[in-house]
Amino acid sequence: MKKFDREQRKVVYKKSKFLARFFLIFSLVIILTVVSFFSYKVINKYINNSNSISTLYEKWNAYDYQSVYDISGSILEKKPLQNTARTFRGYSAFFLSVSQVDNTIAQNYLDESIINLRIALLYCKDKISGQVEYMLGKAYFYKDSMSSYHYYADLAIKFLKKSIEHNYKSNDTSEYLGLCYAALGDTQSSISSFTDALLVRESDTLLLAIAEQYYKADTGTAAKQYLYRVIDISQNEDVILRSHILLGEIYIDEDNLSDAEKEFNTILEKNENSADAHYGLGVLYEKQGDVVKARSEWRKCLRIQVNHAGALQKMAESK
Repeated sequence: MKKFDREQRKVVYKKSKFLARFFLIFSLVIILTVVSFFSYKVINKYINNSNSISTLYEKWNAYDYQSVYDISGSILEKKPLQNTARTFRGYSAFFLSVSQVDNTIAQNYLDESIINLRIALLYCKDKISGQVEYMLGKAYFYKDSMSSYHYYADLAIKFLKKSIEHNYKSNDTSEYLGLCYAALGDTQSSISSFTDALLVRESDTLLLAIAEQYYKADTGTAAKQYLYRVIDISQNEDVILRSHILLGEIYIDEDNLSDAEKEFNTILEKNENSADAHYGLGVLYEKQGDVVKARSEWRKCLRIQVNHAGALQKMAESK
């Protein structure tokens, strides 16, 4: 009897021990499940917050264009019709493009910018359509500047003008319009736009651009006034040399050969490898009837720049 009681107590003890272990394991599973659930919620919330529209604005205001590009891409993977993300994708791709050294990478970013901005423009609200059109116009301007032919200047003008119609005009809108008109050979529209740009700010490159357009319009007198101003204010050696070249060409057209010679020699004193200065001197000597000296200058020009169109043509004509 005693033996039976001992065995019965042993069975009860084992059952109790099993139940205790079962409840312990069950409790651990429940705890791990709850912890995993809340960890997932926290991580998911963090990921969603890091890829949120508010984060886009935060990164944009910090000029972190790569983060804006990446975050907007993540949002668009889940919500292709999220137009704010689409707009930011276009904006960030544009700024990443203009910061590239590799032309192929720049082109790829620029193409993506244009595609996203055109899609965004279909669905954006009226109050921001002008800003999107302005960015699209700039994107087409840079696309045009990267191409061999001016296939995109007209599109740049189209969207820049539409942005103005929708009451958005940046400080550089008129300057971009002037450059686009110049690319298309519309000299008068280019001068008009550049003149409007001068009302916003004066710069040596802008003044030189206006002078170049006046020269193309056979208005050398007006061009000279802007060139004098460029030479007076500019700290950019390349801009100054280009201004002296253009002044020399204007003086030749006016038969003011002595002043023309001074301009070209001023350039050569600073840069003896200026192909355009040697070419200009050649034209000057040709006008004076000294073909030998003229051909000598054109040969110097071609040694520096083998494909100089003007010197090649002059050498062919003077054989």
